[in-house]
Amino acid sequence: MAAHRYDLIVIGSGPAGEKGAAQAAYFGKNVALVERDDLGGTAVNTGTLPSKTLRETALYLSGFRQRGLYGVDYTFDREVTIDDLIRREQNIARTHQTLVGENLARHGIEVFLGTASITDPHSVRVTNEHGATHTLDGEHVLIATGSRPFRPSHIRFDGKRVFDSDTILHLTHIPESLAVIGAGVVGTEYATIFGALGTHVTLVDNDDCLLPFLDDEVRQLLIERMRAVNVTVMFNQEVKDVDRPAGDGGVRLELTGGGHLSAGAALFCVGRSGNTEELGLAAAGIPTARHDRIEVNEHFQTSVPNIYAAGDVIGSPALASTSMEQARVAVCHAFGFAYKQQVSDLVPYALYTIPEVSTAGATEQTLAGEGRSYLVGRASYRTNPRAQILGDTTGLIKLLFDPESRRVLGVHIIGEQASELIHIGQACMFYEGTLDFFIQNVFNFPTLSDLYKYAAYDGLGKLSRHRPN
Repeated sequence: MAAHRYDLIVIGSGPAGEKGAAQAAYFGKNVALVERDDLGGTAVNTGTLPSKTLRETALYLSGFRQRGLYGVDYTFDREVTIDDLIRREQNIARTHQTLVGENLARHGIEVFLGTASITDPHSVRVTNEHGATHTLDGEHVLIATGSRPFRPSHIRFDGKRVFDSDTILHLTHIPESLAVIGAGVVGTEYATIFGALGTHVTLVDNDDCLLPFLDDEVRQLLIERMRAVNVTVMFNQEVKDVDRPAGDGGVRLELTGGGHLSAGAALFCVGRSGNTEELGLAAAGIPTARHDRIEVNEHFQTSVPNIYAAGDVIGSPALASTSMEQARVAVCHAFGFAYKQQVSDLVPYALYTIPEVSTAGATEQTLAGEGRSYLVGRASYRTNPRAQILGDTTGLIKLLFDPESRRVLGVHIIGEQASELIHIGQACMFYEGTLDFFIQNVFNFPTLSDLYKYAAYDGLGKLSRHRPN
């Protein structure tokens, strides 16, 4: 069969693939996209959107946000079922699959459903579910195949009692107790989601610190709130084996420290591996690194100059937000578009835990480690009328700033809508703004955003007293 010729062939339709394809098509390039599963990739179908939808559904169905409001314990009279949780998640996934398809069609991108393999630097073979093949020829190729949960070889995942972050969506019931192995972002998010539903959760990690990239103060606040939603954390422990007692006995985890942990089910969140096994990278001359990840340069080029890679398949930071930008940068470099040359160094991180946590810029420990002078301004949700209306009085906005220039160096938030609020501080830092941005600005009232102004005033008070932290 004759080859189809394109300016760009994109493999994968997750955030990186969709946005990279659209970027090229926007500037008039002829683009083909190959997807082996459902449109939207992991972000839409098993990862980002499903887990965040589960979080919001759990908060609503459990009445968690309303607990304590008006002096009423606002919880449902009936037991929350797994169908209650999954129904909303499935609707969101289907809706966004449709939106991705509409976006690709709107940009004139031709979609091929099937498994892609690179046969040479300019050719991609697509095999559909019936075994039929198409060969696509392209000037450039963008690999955006995402990642999958890493499964330790000594653990048997049965999808009934032992799950990973994909198969947990197939739970048949909400367990009374759950062991979550891996206290990274995904593990911590799921731990708090199930905790809010009343499940007794034990979070097991082989490190001695939860989420070490977080600001220490915010981390401690998160741990306190996790305890309040039935989550216990066990540090410096690994799971040697998982035993499944007969009947409905759940699981029994054998730990490296010699102890055991029993739970109704186990969820492993111990990292991810790149989806590269079917791409034929060796034949194309592209090596893979640890966990099947593809190594790229600052332009997101692989060792083959006309083949690029972006998103989870290249590893950290493995965020949907950065994946989109990586793909756009790759496409602009490939075709010489003087449009977007690099991904910003100032990346916001969001944890959709309960409560939310979001951070951008430096932490106290990084500034102290670099020997830099800084001061801290804080504002508590407890003093904010909108936070009281929402029922969140435990949150915090924290600003780190330079005492000489008053330039903002870092923003750290824990509490309701933290993932939205962070962008105000991020924008200030991006343009090298100072505390004066928050002092001089006018915020709607009552809003959570108004907390920035009072964190800035608190910082100015510290500055006037010359008491560095």
